[in-house]
Amino acid sequence: MAGPKGSKYYDIFLNYNVWLETRGEDVVVSAEGLDLLREVSRSESIVKSAQNMKISYRKAWGLLKEVEDLLGFRLIEKHRGGASGGKTVLTIEGKALVSAYDDLNSEIDVALKDIAKRFFRRINDISEK
Repeated sequence: MAGPKGSKYYDIFLNYNVWLETRGEDVVVSAEGLDLLREVSRSESIVKSAQNMKISYRKAWGLLKEVEDLLGFRLIEKHRGGASGGKTVLTIEGKALVSAYDDLNSEIDVALKDIAKRFFRRINDISEK
């Protein structure tokens, strides 16, 4: 928050989003892509994951395929049905990517909180003049 409780800046926050992209600025992994991987891990289904995220199956499949192509490794494994039905799970590499991305975001959160405090102090100093 930018100011103390009751100040006119109390409800202003620094917001950010982190994604990976190529030199050509093609998005490799976005917050949406990571959310999709987490959802696939929970539901074990691309169809259910897409429904839960309110995106089309085609978009979900496209996101996963594009990330796999750009990174050069598989993120998911599809297991065909049978008596217990089919499922889709994250590969070891897919799980590692989610974990690494979560760690990156946690480290960025810590750093940005400190940076934001300094920024908002400067904003408050400006408004007091």
